[in-house]
Amino acid sequence: ACDHLRMELVRLVSHNAHKRLVTCLQGHIGTEAEKRHKKLPLTALSQAMQDGGSQLGEESLIGKMMDVCGEAESRLASELMQHEVQLERDILEPLNQLAEVDIPNILRQRKQLAKLVLDYDSARARWLQASKSIHFSTNYQATAAKVETLKDEMDEALNKVEMCKDQLSADMYNFSSKEGDYARYYVILVEAQADYHRRSLAALEGVLPTIQAQNDSWMEKPAYGTALEEHLKRSNREIALPLEACVMMLLETGMKEEGLFRIAAGASKLKKLKAALDCSTSQLEEFYSDPHAVAGALKSYLRELPEPLLTFSLYDEWTQASNVSDPDRRLQALWVACDGLPKNHKANFRYLVKFLAKLAQDSEVNKMTPSNIAIVLGPNLLWSKTEGTLAEMAAATSVHVVAIIEPIIQHADWFFPDDVDFNVSGMFVAMTPEPDPGPFERRRPGSLVDGDTPRKDSPAPNKLGDPTPTPRRTATLNRKQHHHASSPAFQPPLPPPEAGGVTQTQPVAEPQTQEQTLCGSTEAGQPGLAGGGGGGGQGVAPEVQVATGQQPLPLTQHSAEENR
Repeated sequence: ACDHLRMELVRLVSHNAHKRLVTCLQGHIGTEAEKRHKKLPLTALSQAMQDGGSQLGEESLIGKMMDVCGEAESRLASELMQHEVQLERDILEPLNQLAEVDIPNILRQRKQLAKLVLDYDSARARWLQASKSIHFSTNYQATAAKVETLKDEMDEALNKVEMCKDQLSADMYNFSSKEGDYARYYVILVEAQADYHRRSLAALEGVLPTIQAQNDSWMEKPAYGTALEEHLKRSNREIALPLEACVMMLLETGMKEEGLFRIAAGASKLKKLKAALDCSTSQLEEFYSDPHAVAGALKSYLRELPEPLLTFSLYDEWTQASNVSDPDRRLQALWVACDGLPKNHKANFRYLVKFLAKLAQDSEVNKMTPSNIAIVLGPNLLWSKTEGTLAEMAAATSVHVVAIIEPIIQHADWFFPDDVDFNVSGMFVAMTPEPDPGPFERRRPGSLVDGDTPRKDSPAPNKLGDPTPTPRRTATLNRKQHHHASSPAFQPPLPPPEAGGVTQTQPVAEPQTQEQTLCGSTEAGQPGLAGGGGGGGQGVAPEVQVATGQQPLPLTQHSAEENR
């Protein structure tokens, strides 16, 4: 009875396992391999992706990806088809044989044995009854013959019982001996699944390098939120595209815009400009008329960098330099920290500082002094790696950043002596006073296309056919010479010897005395900084630089740059 119950339980669990395994298959059981492959959902997905790739074409990255991934899905479908065929052959069919044929046959044989035992008992009872009645029968010979016949029937029934019992015992022994084989079905299942997944993984890993290579070779990727090094490498640029594009647009129409970087731009226009820069579009003409949106896009790019432009690794050096009380030593410490920037970060920071120094030259018009620029833009250039929200970032670093950025803007020509060509990539064409401009020149749509009224505090742009350039730049330069008379009356210190700025054999010009410095400041309108302490060499008139009488520090700094 125990064997019977156990065998029935084995049949039941085998039947359930077979039933559930069938539901895991995506193909139809019993069909040919080719037909099964066509009916798989992966095959339909592969076909749809390859059709989509053909429709989009090779010029589309989506089309390329759909085509390559469609082939990968087709390989996966083939692997799945082979896997299911193996499961059907090696597991489903044996399980079905066990649950629906072998064990039921044994159970039916057991029932047959019980029936034969009943038949034997009945034949034996009849034989016993006839044997007892032979003594009372009047026809002894007939009764004796009947008893003999019943005995033969009983013997035959007994023989059937013994034969059935032997067969049942043999089948049960055989089942018990094959239990390891039956258990092996589940091992084969796991091994087949493991092999299928390994082959599927190999198919995916084989196509991943191709997918990654095509994805990496695609140049049009977002610049916002992407690490500076990655963006420059991918776009083969020296200066980040959002930085150069925004600077070139601001140089064209925004240098005299009051409150630049401080006044917020319209959210929709800012979002549109960021999206345009993300996809590297050259259709930026409409944004020339909104310098605040351009400035906001530049601030957003700096703020959304995964690592600030001044880097996490130099955060402590920058903050320590800003805490130095002596002005000369503070500049020296800032120079050391600046010199420690990675190459690409330093190049982009130099580009930005030169632009900000040029912007500060027009501070009487745009109200953006080096201090104001440092306040509104500084927190986007440096923050701690451990800081959380933007508000916390600004609160934690605003004081330090102002003390860092303001002197660097004021002494931009000392930190970065060489002039900067803001149109580094050559993709931007400045607005010219010529009557017949080229078709690709970027102009201010507000004055040339849609006729919108310019801001009251913005300079009036030249008309399309007016060949006379605006005369405001010269007047602005003259005003700026007097504006910088309030800058500190000392020359920045020489770069420290360990930073590569000065060697023992390098000739150094004699420093100016306080009297000479003051005289130079009075004569040239500059506080002892050769080339202009407040604003970068791009916007200072040549006569201002000559009036100082000497340029020892920029030359020395230039030598340090060459040594590095």
